[in-house]
Amino acid sequence: MSEAGSNTALQGIKIGNVNFDKLPVVLAPMEDITDPPFRIICRELGADWVYTEFISADGLIRDAGKSLQKLDVYPEERPVSIQIFGANPEAMEEAARRAEDAGPEFIDINFGCPVRKVASKGAGSGIMNDIPKMAEITRRVVRAVNIPVTVKTRLGYDKSTKNIVDIAEKLQDCGIAAIAIHGRTRCQLYRGTADWTLIGEVKNNPRMHIPVIGNGDIKDGPSAFSAFEKYGVDGIMIGRAATGNPWIFKEIRHYLKTGSIIPPPGLKEKIALCRRHIRMSAQWKGEHIAVFEMRKHYSSYFSGIPNFKPFRIRLVTAPSLPELEQVLDEIENVFS
Repeated sequence: MSEAGSNTALQGIKIGNVNFDKLPVVLAPMEDITDPPFRIICRELGADWVYTEFISADGLIRDAGKSLQKLDVYPEERPVSIQIFGANPEAMEEAARRAEDAGPEFIDINFGCPVRKVASKGAGSGIMNDIPKMAEITRRVVRAVNIPVTVKTRLGYDKSTKNIVDIAEKLQDCGIAAIAIHGRTRCQLYRGTADWTLIGEVKNNPRMHIPVIGNGDIKDGPSAFSAFEKYGVDGIMIGRAATGNPWIFKEIRHYLKTGSIIPPPGLKEKIALCRRHIRMSAQWKGEHIAVFEMRKHYSSYFSGIPNFKPFRIRLVTAPSLPELEQVLDEIENVFS
């Protein structure tokens, strides 16, 4: 498959005033995962475009501290989307203005989060039961800001309402600049296999003229290449497969260009990046929160190491940064 790059990766797209000289491989928004330190690391390793964690519109307009902190954007991570969610059109409009003031390249509307505490309030993918309101929020956000607005959503609310082809047309008519589609319904959450056929139908709909980004079950170079080749999408989005594995962007980029799989990083490289990740996180969000939230990354950072379970337990129970550093030192001494 040495011809992989000739068919896909050498092409490019444009969203607003941002030119991508190749089809973008994008870091998906994930709560407590895609903070600035992780976004910067992913950009360094080949992500073409990154998203913030999703930010509550109600939290932004109330000046809630956690919501405001999520607006932090750094030069090393650009281009970046600030993603907002909410069920109230007026709140979403005002939140979009505040997000624009933070200086991102794009504002993204979260119509895709399936978790109960969001969807049960009619936000995230919960709004897919109310398409007129979905369109109203989109129109108001687009009109409120002077930068491109994108949407991330799902195939539909449940298996009987996989109406994404119609929804995508309506959102495009509201003025969005691109759409990212996760290949599951809200009711599926993250269960089962992502269905890319409807994502392909959106892309191949002759009425669609905005970029279509596909999301769901992209885990390596071959699956990324397959998504581009089979469904013709304008970009792919990586979510859970990037957690603790920012090297996935480097792997995919290499595969799209050459058709070959690069060796995984060695243990010393993993430890060095994990250590840097922890320190950057502690500097940005404080040691206590960083130590807790980093626990989501360790299984992937150190996957495939025989007899590693005792060290993994120590990593996820260490209460402080110095103790984490000590465990990493021991891992390097024992397994290198």
